[in-house]
Amino acid sequence: MRAVQFTEYGPPGVVHVAEVAAPHAGPSEIRINVRASGVSPGEMRIRSGEMRDVVPLTFPYRTGFDAAGVVDEVGDGVTGVGIGDAVFGMTTMTARGANADFAVLAAWAPKPDAWSWEEAGGAAGSVETATRVLDRLAVGAGHTVLVQGAAGGVGTIAVQLAVARGATVIGTASEHNHDFLRSLGAEPTTYGTGLVERIRALVPAGVDAVFDCAGGALPDLIAIAGDTARVVTIADLAAAAHGVHMSHGAPADATGSAVGAPADPLASHGLTIAVTLAGEGRLRVPVAAAFPLAEAAAAHELSESRHARGKIVLVS
Repeated sequence: MRAVQFTEYGPPGVVHVAEVAAPHAGPSEIRINVRASGVSPGEMRIRSGEMRDVVPLTFPYRTGFDAAGVVDEVGDGVTGVGIGDAVFGMTTMTARGANADFAVLAAWAPKPDAWSWEEAGGAAGSVETATRVLDRLAVGAGHTVLVQGAAGGVGTIAVQLAVARGATVIGTASEHNHDFLRSLGAEPTTYGTGLVERIRALVPAGVDAVFDCAGGALPDLIAIAGDTARVVTIADLAAAAHGVHMSHGAPADATGSAVGAPADPLASHGLTIAVTLAGEGRLRVPVAAAFPLAEAAAAHELSESRHARGKIVLVS
């Protein structure tokens, strides 16, 4: 089968499609014939070598964490899903390899009828990440949360999930994305110089939590939150120096699972909620661009530009 991989750290050009042996579903896993899979911003940092101390690699490294497709193999102990079912979900953190013709999933849910294959293919990772962080921040009804970098793949999902919890959401993005954020239920503002003052003008009573999807602004975000415990980042590698929690799926996260462990039960919790909200028309997956599998390097280049509105996906 075809799979996207790289054999050395470097720029987007090191990513390429190779012919590899197809994986098979192990116990508590399923295999899907992939229709679409996500390109995760975190993998840009993994590919560049920026995160080599956090996520050490063995080459060749196959990319992709989330995907959607049709079940064609069911492992021992799996119930509630069968051959031919349409699903979306995630690999384990170590197996990855979702950017391929076939992928093994460790956590999954039925594909919502309201979502296209492209939307479903890019949903699971963002849903799991957003759910993990919102849970850690205990975001709920009546709270006000700031989502920094709200127009990206995770940010767009975080906004909608927070709104569904009954929270008021302030989202930062470039001005050309402000109407888009309003359509998701957020009050938009710009990022950069003067952010603290802008947030205080918008929310004089302050915010209850800050979800940083962009990085590079932790001092301002801490000032806005008033407490480092009320800020979680998924993007800023300087988090520890500022006393802020950086949430990620690997190698281990206080709110996630260790490397190699199935993404369940937390992921299933988030995926189940996503299916319900999608069926109610309350959760959509904005797709910034869809590339053929063979153009994975171009997809990485777009992701690295940080100008994508929503999720970037590869279509098998």
